[in-house]
Amino acid sequence: MMDTQTLILGIGNPLWADEGFGVRAVEALHAAYRFPPQVHLMDGGTQGLFLLPFVQAARHLLILDAVDYGLVPGELRVIRGDAVPSYMGAKKVSMHQTGFQEVLASAALLGGVPAQMTLIGVQPEELDDYGGSLRPVVRARIPEVVALVVAELRSWGVVVEERHTPPVEPISPPEMGIAPYEAGRPVGRTAS
Repeated sequence: MMDTQTLILGIGNPLWADEGFGVRAVEALHAAYRFPPQVHLMDGGTQGLFLLPFVQAARHLLILDAVDYGLVPGELRVIRGDAVPSYMGAKKVSMHQTGFQEVLASAALLGGVPAQMTLIGVQPEELDDYGGSLRPVVRARIPEVVALVVAELRSWGVVVEERHTPPVEPISPPEMGIAPYEAGRPVGRTAS
């Protein structure tokens, strides 16, 4: 098991428009900031229970995700502590949410729930667009989410430093980064 004190986990599926928000947000965080070795940034995708060992190894867990709270598209919510597992009380956006709720429940049963948990969720606008990218109203919230993450991490005592050069290792596979992904998407009617 890895030695992680802080896990920053972007979950979701970038192939389904705003469902990819968590992954895109953790990529933006990685591009803008550097962290000490005990902080692990991860594209959790839709891995569900495969994330269990990472969650169990973390003392602090920060989750970035698209969550349908029934709010105005692009609206953010920050949920902390014991309320995080119950964010499933919001409408489910995709199958990965059920899987992640099971990850947290399994971690609790095994005695490995992080001492501190925070969820930063955004209200999606569009989820039913296979191959689509983030909608502008959701994408526009990424800088604010990155700032919220940095503030939360600093409140946990994590050292966060701005990057002056691009990261060597990407968070996600390079071909799935937002720029190459969007460049490969067909336009107009062929994209629907």
